[in-house]
Amino acid sequence: MSYNKMAKIYDQLMDHVSYDDWVKFLTKILEEKNLQIEKIVDLGCGTGEITIQLAKRGFDVTGVDKSEDMLAVGSHKSIEQQVLITWIQQDIRHLSGFKQVDLFVSFCDVINYITKEADLLSVFQTVYHSLNEEGYFIFDVHSMNYVSKKLTSHTFAEVTDEITYIWECVAGENVGEMYHYLTFFTKKKNNVYERFMETHHQRTWDVNQYKQFLKKTGFTKIEFYGDFTLDKAISQKMYDRIFILAKK
Repeated sequence: MSYNKMAKIYDQLMDHVSYDDWVKFLTKILEEKNLQIEKIVDLGCGTGEITIQLAKRGFDVTGVDKSEDMLAVGSHKSIEQQVLITWIQQDIRHLSGFKQVDLFVSFCDVINYITKEADLLSVFQTVYHSLNEEGYFIFDVHSMNYVSKKLTSHTFAEVTDEITYIWECVAGENVGEMYHYLTFFTKKKNNVYERFMETHHQRTWDVNQYKQFLKKTGFTKIEFYGDFTLDKAISQKMYDRIFILAKK
């Protein structure tokens, strides 16, 4: 996964996605828990759509992403919109330099890109030690049901005047593991199209495994919510996207 060429067209590809849903859900959680949050770190922030929205709501936000190209797009947008954000290029599997953070967020199934148990534990452990004593971590993942029923063994495609893509999702060796094979055609000058390909590797675990991983790294209270609602996701079969809230 590189996101190098894809960074330039990412916002066009994701134009149909309502990032407001994540921000509104987070706001509901903060209100329900009566949390006083100032400092937020957005892990896997991409081009900064959610990061910028959070900053506009008055939070002190840092956006972290592995891709320099994605961060460049986010930085450009934040300057245009006159929003102050700290942008940091880091692989979230090897986070460093964060202290006394009130809240870590990681949205849009970023955590599903952590495909090895050891790496996932490393992320959780670093987040835990970077939080203040009453800090929280909230992230979302694909449910097992969504992966098996709606992603793997399916092919998706979209055709527009500017961008065409073909997306094939193939199951991996492990339960909940998948590979996304994407082929893009982007329009250049004189109606010539450039073709490039990307492979994305993801994995999800059962909610009880996520709970075990989080507890193993020190988190105490862990809650699950389904599909942008405050419904407690006891059974992940009912939902496509699971939100996990963990308290230090």
